[in-house]
Order: sequence, then structure tokens, then C-alpha cells
Amino acid sequence: MPMSRAKSRPKGRLHLQLRSAKSRSHSSQLWLERQLNDPYVARARREGLRARSAFKLSEVDDEHHFLKPGARVVDLGAAPGSWSQVAAKRVQASAGKGGVIAVDVLAMPPIPGVEFLRLDFLDECAPDEIKAVLEGAADVVLSDMAPNTTGHRRTDHLKIMALAEAAAEFATQVLAPGGAFLCKVLQGGTEANLLAALKHDFTRVKHVKPPASRTDSAELYLLATGFRGIHQRR
Repeated sequence: MPMSRAKSRPKGRLHLQLRSAKSRSHSSQLWLERQLNDPYVARARREGLRARSAFKLSEVDDEHHFLKPGARVVDLGAAPGSWSQVAAKRVQASAGKGGVIAVDVLAMPPIPGVEFLRLDFLDECAPDEIKAVLEGAADVVLSDMAPNTTGHRRTDHLKIMALAEAAAEFATQVLAPGGAFLCKVLQGGTEANLLAALKHDFTRVKHVKPPASRTDSAELYLLATGFRGIHQRR
């Protein structure tokens, strides 16, 4: 299966260690040290982005160019909002040239150019409600969602793939012909099933792993472009 990856990464920094870790578990200590030494975390703070994950979206779009000025975007599981920040800037939502709908069951602070809907995208009414706010179909559906992990790799893989499949089904209900869908998956075997299903609904489907996605992570993204339209689905 095709996979693309950009070539560049931010330059690293001196490695920092926590002075005191008496009250933390070993895994918590490792996570905090990784955050301290992660150049994407530092860059996100400097640029006013809510999470390092913003760079995953921007890097994928730098290569594939699906967040065009004027596009209407739906960001599923949007909180804390880093992907919505990137999408709003790239479609020029604040200038009135596009729109971004951020959807989540959790509350999220406002973002310029982004309309937040606090709802569950799995609700039957969600697609129609979102299209009503957009005043039409969406051009792009984004999903960086991941369920709470259990630590059991197979279980976590199945849980995130179920979420990705639900997001894909939602995308086919709200996208305009020619639209794009980007979602997070985990390597583990069943991601190939979703890839095959998407090929029926989109003209181009591929796995991508942006540089901001850590190399030791099983995380991948599925990018599907050229939505064929509901009337051409199976």
C-alpha cells in the first residue's frame, strides 16, 4: 500500500531530565521527559497552538493540499482544537472564505473562524445538524480521534479502528463529491479493511505518516480524496 512521509523534522534540543520523580510512575516520568525534549511541543507553545498534533495535519496538507481557501471543514473529536486551528487558517475561515465546524462531546474554548458544536457525531441527527450549520455539504472531514487506551495493543487497535470506521461512515454522509477524509488509525492488521472500503467511495486512498507522528508509534493516517458521492456508493 502506498505511504508518503515528508522529509524534514524540527532540529532537536539538549536532552532534559526531571530532577525529582519520586511521586510519579515510571511511565509518567518517561512521558514528561519526552514532552520536555520534544521540539514539536516547544514549537506549538511558541506558535500559540493547543497541541503538537497541529503539525501532523499541517504536514499532511503541505504534501497533499486538501485544505484549500474557501473549503468547508468538519473536525470530529476536535478538543482541544489544534486541528481546527490549522484548518481555520488554511481555509481562511476568519476572512469569510471558508468554514470550520469543530465537533466534540467535550467543551472547547473558542477559536477564531471556528464554530463549535458540542454533540456526539454518532447521534443519528448529527450529519443533518452539521450540514445545516454549514449550509450544505462539507469539503473535508478530519478525525484525529483516539479512544482511551488499555495498554493491550490488540484491544487498543480494535477500538481505534472501530472509531475510524464510524468516522468514515459519517464522512460519506456529509461530504460533497470530490471531498476528502483524513483519519487516525493504528497499525495492527484491520486497518487494511478500512482502506479497502474507502477505495469504493474515494478515487484515491493512501496511508500517510507525517514527521510529527513519532517514529516509535503505531499511529498512521488514512487520507482519502476524490469522494465519489453517495449515489455511487455500494
